[in-house]
Amino acid sequence: MLERQEKTALAALVCVVGIVLAAHVLFDAVGRSLVAEPYSQEVPDGALVLLEGSIEEIRTTSTGGHLILTVNGTAVFLPENVVAGLELHENENVTLYGVVQTYRGKREVVVASSGDIRVLK
Repeated sequence: MLERQEKTALAALVCVVGIVLAAHVLFDAVGRSLVAEPYSQEVPDGALVLLEGSIEEIRTTSTGGHLILTVNGTAVFLPENVVAGLELHENENVTLYGVVQTYRGKREVVVASSGDIRVLK
């Protein structure tokens, strides 16, 4: 059987774990919008950005499976694992979160998960 101090320590540990899990769920739900900044040409590589606009073009990469969208003149890279389960069409309005990077001298936004892109109706 546990001693009184051990029970107290166990209860404190359970409370801390509960608080951390609640914070994680809350941040996952609304956190990106708190830390992401609107996309612009001045945003440095590695920054989390919010990009909203209309899909102007959808292309498949030459290696297959990945998509490159053009949203408001900005290239958006969607890896194969993100594309699975998404159905995107030109002229649809989207809101997406991604990380800015420069690939072969051109800036693009890389989307990490399908939950980071939302089609607006």
